[in-house]
Amino acid sequence: MNFTRWSARLPGTQRRAAARTDHAVSPDRRGEGSVPAARVEPPTDGSSPAPAVEDLPAREVLDRVPALVALLHGPDHRLAYVNDAYTAAFGTRPPGEPACDALPELAELGLLPLLDQVLRSGKPRTLKSRKALDGRSYTFTCTPVAEDGDAGVLVFATDVTDHAEAAERLRASERRQRETAVTLQRSLLPQKLEQPDDLRIAATYLPGGTEAAVGGDWYDVITLGGGRTALVIGDVMGRGVRAAAVMGQLRTAVRAYARLDLPPHEVLQLLDGVATEIDANQIATCVYAVHDPNEGRLMYASAGHLPILVRDESGTILRADEPTGPPLGTGGWVHTSGSVPLSPGSTAVLYTDGLVERRDEDLDEGIALLERALAGATGTPQVICDRLVRSAGVTADHDDDVAVLVLQHPARTGPDSELFRNAALELLGGVEAAPRARAFASGVLTSWRFPADLHDLGVLAASELVANSLQHGTPPMRLRLRRTDRRLIIEVTDGDEHLPRRRRAEPADEAGRGIAIVATIAASWGSRRTPDGGKAVWCEFALPRA
Repeated sequence: MNFTRWSARLPGTQRRAAARTDHAVSPDRRGEGSVPAARVEPPTDGSSPAPAVEDLPAREVLDRVPALVALLHGPDHRLAYVNDAYTAAFGTRPPGEPACDALPELAELGLLPLLDQVLRSGKPRTLKSRKALDGRSYTFTCTPVAEDGDAGVLVFATDVTDHAEAAERLRASERRQRETAVTLQRSLLPQKLEQPDDLRIAATYLPGGTEAAVGGDWYDVITLGGGRTALVIGDVMGRGVRAAAVMGQLRTAVRAYARLDLPPHEVLQLLDGVATEIDANQIATCVYAVHDPNEGRLMYASAGHLPILVRDESGTILRADEPTGPPLGTGGWVHTSGSVPLSPGSTAVLYTDGLVERRDEDLDEGIALLERALAGATGTPQVICDRLVRSAGVTADHDDDVAVLVLQHPARTGPDSELFRNAALELLGGVEAAPRARAFASGVLTSWRFPADLHDLGVLAASELVANSLQHGTPPMRLRLRRTDRRLIIEVTDGDEHLPRRRRAEPADEAGRGIAIVATIAASWGSRRTPDGGKAVWCEFALPRA
């Protein structure tokens, strides 16, 4: 092959020559507003003028180029030329041999099919940052060249090892940061979910894919006492370690406020202030819900979060859209509570936007898809969790975190139903209310076949709580006894909002010992304000294991 003839076809040579031809100005047009062409003056120091680009020997130029250059011709890509840089990198290469034999490093990189493609299409192609046999990384550009029907390919390889190593260090750093965020995120989530007596609960958390930074999704289950359970799910805006740290602070604050047994909207009101103090620029969405088995409803408040979905025993899906307020951290908003039925046989789902939000779909479409999946999902809460995640198309490379919390209120029948019983007595007041309450509690506990010692403790606790309500509360008053498979719960409600507290009674005091007695004999006790303006005081006794 005539290398001088091929060198004229190198990328840019003809383009530069054409540009010079097009811009040359003939002598007879110099007066038509054009700037006269500069004359080439002979050098004053006696040296010869610099050669034009056309006069430079192509082989000498390519041999001095630091990039790797190889020239191939024909359909089998026979080697016509390699420059000195190519020889220094991979050794001497025999000319005239096919590329598959003469240039094994290109075959190792999978470049031979690209040569065929360039030869057929007549268009250049580039293969970015590939590590070759010499351990260095190159970007290969293959350009078609042709002369008098003789076609070939010019391979031009630029050493990008420094860039590739810098990019790999950056990716390694990002992987370490992501692993740190994932570890922090998982450590701040509940390691084991609390399992209330009346509910069956499961949760799933899936971090985003390797290319996505971890978000601030979280969930929690908090046993409030008196048979009530708080359920929380939230999503901190932003990603990385910062979002995970903010999530941990909010989760801790939720657990602290939950112990106060406040209505859901008051908990969110307090959380809003905490979120503002943590970071004025950081916001989070959250749903806080409370399940009371005596009411058969789920009381909730939402701060900009997605609606709770409930499937009743018949399979009907209910979406709890309202009420909802702005996200936490915005301030200046008074949240309100709502409620949704959660009767025996119902299933409720709390979730974050990673489960239903897609870039190419409307959010309502994602929620509608989740509703359809929930309508047909059966089995344990964990089975339902897994099915909802699969139906949403969540994969290992998902671009957002996903948190799902599923709770079931099982419909118990047969022998299992005997372990869950309720009994209530309206207290009309007067001196006869206390003995009536003791007699009622004694009869109920006897019918539930409690051991004698637990029977006596239950009657004593009911008597003290009723006496406390009669002395310090106002009508209407009610005594409620509830048993589960694990505990006995005694609760007294009245119309006064003043919450009792435990205090030390002096020897001369005639009152102040009732709550102290209850706190001593019971496993736990507490009080809360009720939505209708009164209060409830309760205590619990653990049942002996069968």
